[in-house]
Formats: sequence, C-alpha cells, structure tokens
Amino acid sequence: MCEVAALLSIEEAQRLILERAQPLEAERVELGELAGRVTAEPASAGLDLPPFDSSAMDGFAVRIEDTPGRLPVVGRIPAGRPANRELAPGEAMGIATGGAVPLGADAVLPLEYVVEHDNEIEIADAVRAGANVRPRGGDVGRGDLVVAQGERLGPAQLGALAASGVADILSSRRPRATVLATGTELRRPGEKLAPGEIYEANSVLLSAQLESAGALVTRLDAVADDEGVHRDALAAGLGADLLVTSGGVSVGPHDLVRAVGKELGVEEVFWGVSVKPGKPLWFGVRGRTLVFGLPGNPVSTLVCFELFVRPAVLALQGASDPLPRFDPGRLTRAVWPNATRTELLRARSNVVDGAVEVDVLRGQESHMIARSAGADALVLIPAGGEELRAGSTVNYLRLA
Repeated sequence: MCEVAALLSIEEAQRLILERAQPLEAERVELGELAGRVTAEPASAGLDLPPFDSSAMDGFAVRIEDTPGRLPVVGRIPAGRPANRELAPGEAMGIATGGAVPLGADAVLPLEYVVEHDNEIEIADAVRAGANVRPRGGDVGRGDLVVAQGERLGPAQLGALAASGVADILSSRRPRATVLATGTELRRPGEKLAPGEIYEANSVLLSAQLESAGALVTRLDAVADDEGVHRDALAAGLGADLLVTSGGVSVGPHDLVRAVGKELGVEEVFWGVSVKPGKPLWFGVRGRTLVFGLPGNPVSTLVCFELFVRPAVLALQGASDPLPRFDPGRLTRAVWPNATRTELLRARSNVVDGAVEVDVLRGQESHMIARSAGADALVLIPAGGEELRAGSTVNYLRLA
C-alpha cells in the first residue's frame, strides 16, 4: 500500500480515478425519463424546425409589394390550421403567433402596426421582406445535431429534443451506488445520544450528492468499528457499481476500511491526496466496482465527493467533461494559503457590479458541517505563496 507521505495532487488523483471509471452499458430511454441522464449517442433533428414558415406575431400576412396600402382581409389563420389557399396579390390574411405563413406572403405585420376597418386593414409604411416570419429550418435543419453524445440532459436539452421530434435516445444506465458510514460513535438523527456519541450525517450528505449526480443510491446502516460488521457491510456494498464509505481510512487502530477492503479483493489505487480537507482519501477497485473511502469529518466528505466522486459518477454515465468546473471570483476578505496542501474553503457567493464575489466563511475546520449550510461555493486556494488580499481573483466551485 502507498503511504500518506506520498500525497498525490488533486489532478493526479482525478486522472487515476477517471482511467478506471468506464461508461456503463447503454439503454434506450423515453424522453420523459431522460432528465439528468447522459446521452450515449448523438441526437439529430427528425425534421426542420420550425417545420414551416411561421408567424412570430399576432398580425397579418401580407406581400411586401402591397405595402403601404389598404388591403382586404380574406381569411384568418390560427396556430395549427394552415390557410386553405395561397395569398393573392392585393390581399391580407389574419394570422396567429405560430401560424403557418401562407404561400404568396413574405412578411407579417403586427396587429399594433395596422388600422383595421371592418374587414380591411390600412398599412401606413412599407414592410421589409421576412419581417416577423420564422423561416422553415431557421432553428435547426432535418438531420442536424441537436445534442451531442456525452451531454447531461437538463430542461433546455430536453425541450430541444422534444421540439426536434426525438422520442427516445440511448443513455448510459444510471450507476448503482451504495453508501456506508463507519464509526461506533454514530447514531441516527433523533435518537438519544449517550456520552461520546454524535449524529451520523455523512450518509445523508453523500446520498444527496450521489443522487444529484445521477446515481441510484442504497444507504446502509452505519456500522461500528468491528472487523466482522465491516466485512459484512463492505461485501454487500461491493455488489454496486460504486461503493462510497465515510470514516475508517486514516491510521488509527479503529480505521478498518482499507484493511477489510483488501481482504475482500479491493485493489488499492491510491491513499492520500494533497488537499485540505480530505487528505486520507482512499480509492480502489474490485472488478468494475469503484470504491471510495472518504474521511469521516463531514466537510472532508463534502469536499472529497465534489472533487473525486462526482467526476467518477458522471464518467460512469459517459459524460464528455466530468471534471468539476471552476469559475473566477473575487475574495471579499484576505486568505492565507496552506503551506503544503491545496485548500478548499467554504464560501458564500454574491454578484456585485457584474462580478462574482466570494465571502469565505469563518470556521473552516473539517468537522464544522453546520456552518456549511450557509455556503454555496468552495474556493480553491493553491498551496504556499503569500497572503491573498481582499479583491484577489480566485477560482471557485459552485456547490450542487
């Protein structure tokens, strides 16, 4: 086993994880069940969109050569019911937003730009060609790419697929994840605490993070620091695509996860990352099952998940860019970098004068999970260097 003394960089640890997080098999999924799923094939439009020249306004379809002028209204075109004939010279047709522009017409004049007298309209000014007409295929043409392979589908992508006539698509199946918290001191929230006991928060935290990344989660009961119960629980969890534990991965006599995992056939890939919080992160594999041993302090669990576990969950689903996305922000107060480890600080982000400011919260110890309730970002502070003063530009990760 590698020792904590040989700490990996965040980037090296992520590389080793993603090398082993191969996409799961694909399945065909109906559009209504695709929210949050990742495409396993590109999706193309089944038709031109719009499928016909359509009106962008409630108004009148006209020929531009008839404007300005006075024109009889010879028909009304509602959305979904095309005109029954071509528009002849010297005529106008009323048309609703989304209605099919009739043959012969080359512009739509909005209602507010005309004066209507009985069944005639008076047009004061010339109209330009194509005014207020959405041309056929102006959004996308039949056969054009709508969503690429490896994209996670949100509301905008689902709307685009539906409008393009895509009823279903191949998607990598959702990973099955098992969550296990370890520690004799842990009790369920709501139970009475004896001296030395604490409420177990990590499995709830991890389950929410896993579900937000697209995984199907099974949460096991927390286990005491006993080799036998560890062995039974870990063996059960290894049947999933992903096993995520918290606690028991450091160097104390009650830290049993690594040793028991090895007995059960887990091949250790690394142990220890140069990050604060989260240094004793453990990662291994058994077959195609990915195994993460996260530190027991709740903030360490939170940070390690976002940096290392979430990318793995997304990669199992075939995401084209699974790594966390950091954006630039401005510190509101000074920060001293850690001398030896990259640090992730919980912060609150705000937009001020068009720029994002990140206010680092007070109390950054890794057990202070209650203070994380006020955080919506993790600020990345590289190791070493001088004080970062208020106003300095830093990179931050928005918490899901």
